[in-house]
Amino acid sequence: MIRNATRNNVWRTIADVSAVGGACPCHGSGGLLAGGHVSGCDAGSSSTSRLNLSTAKPNIKDTDYAFEMAASSVRYGVGVTSEVGFDCRNMRAKKVAVFTDPNIATLHPFKAVMESLKRAGVPHTVYDRVRVEPTDSSIKDAIAFVKAQQPDAFIAVGGGSTIDTAKAANLYLCHPDNELLDFVNAPIGKGLPVREKLMPLIAIPTTAGTGSETTGVSIFDYEPKNFKTGIASRALKPTLGIIDPLNTRTMAPQVHVSSGLDVLCHALESYTAIPYNMRSPRPKDPIDRPAYQGSNPISDIWSLKALRMCVEHLPNAYKDPSNFRAQEQMLLAATFAGIGFGNAGVHLCHGMSYPISGLNKTYSHPGYVGVNGVGKKIVPHGISVALTSPAVFEWTAPACPERHLEVAAIFGVDVSRARLGDAGKILSDALRKFLNELDVPNGIGALGFEKSIIGDMVLGTLPQHRVTKLAPHEATAEVLQHLFERSFTIY
Repeated sequence: MIRNATRNNVWRTIADVSAVGGACPCHGSGGLLAGGHVSGCDAGSSSTSRLNLSTAKPNIKDTDYAFEMAASSVRYGVGVTSEVGFDCRNMRAKKVAVFTDPNIATLHPFKAVMESLKRAGVPHTVYDRVRVEPTDSSIKDAIAFVKAQQPDAFIAVGGGSTIDTAKAANLYLCHPDNELLDFVNAPIGKGLPVREKLMPLIAIPTTAGTGSETTGVSIFDYEPKNFKTGIASRALKPTLGIIDPLNTRTMAPQVHVSSGLDVLCHALESYTAIPYNMRSPRPKDPIDRPAYQGSNPISDIWSLKALRMCVEHLPNAYKDPSNFRAQEQMLLAATFAGIGFGNAGVHLCHGMSYPISGLNKTYSHPGYVGVNGVGKKIVPHGISVALTSPAVFEWTAPACPERHLEVAAIFGVDVSRARLGDAGKILSDALRKFLNELDVPNGIGALGFEKSIIGDMVLGTLPQHRVTKLAPHEATAEVLQHLFERSFTIY
């Protein structure tokens, strides 16, 4: 009886996964709006339009036909950071490199890690020079440290910057003969596949945004070009992510906003990315299949859940520092979104954010000024991502209007009588309202940029193929110019 019930649950889950998605020209399966479709939409009305995992086929010979899900193991619980020393002892680590930034090094999360390691009798060394919003120079400094120390395990306690720095240090420790650009995403670097096994990495996030504890992505500012780039490989994903709500209690309100907006855009971009079986080229070897593969039925589930949690809880986490439930839900949302976008990918909001951050020379965001380990001039990642979202999603909507209306409904918009042709404007307006309520700056211009910089921003976005190629339309230079212009003022 139990065996039959379990089998039925499995088949029910498979059926649910197969049915998830947007019934639109780009995604091809039934939507999640009430009644299945927006009024006036007959997409997906027949069974042949549904994405069936057993029969889905590429549209042309060069597109992919498969997707792969990879995510770290995660452990959630209040105070669970105290277990990390036992984890390292159980993996028989002889020397653990603990990565953190100068600010977190003075706070509870780091102290809890150190106490746990000492209690378990695990030898360790500390790298506390992580730069918030790391650069190629700071990454090289971390690599030099681990090459000198030769650890056999890593702990990263901090935000995405710390976790990403530890991932990169781990990678190059295990590939001592490779240059930095060898594994960096093409066309900026060579984009070589990672073939050697890395050391175990335990990620302990102290912000609720990047989802880096579940992904195989490491991002940094490439100073010679004044924009962000990174490394993407499943080999980089942490062995374990420890999700402890106590570790976000010290976040400033503006840090809650910035990191939460990263969650928001991770979910939105992965859900509206080109479907995995429309992405090209098809890899000749599975090791060459990118970590960011395009939207897929499993990532969709995680992304939508994260989006709903973010819309409900981010405003409360920002406005009420004592609302620990909202903070806990945002921490989980970041992890959920990480599982979603870590396999589906992101697209233009992230691609366009890299030159916005990299070209900044004058702006310092409230809540970040004077924090130890943070540069004097900083556009937080989540802010740089969110500022273009109203323009981007108005532009992407024609490729998949039902998904965009579905998202607008999550923001509280009544879409029962909405026309598919209005999907972009409806979602764009919903995003503007949401951002305004979170006191997000009024567009790129509010960061001190002049419109004359747009050409450089376009040039900084064009090489970001890892993400821009996942947009549901082709993002030409002219398109990017238009989107940056539309993002200079958003209210």
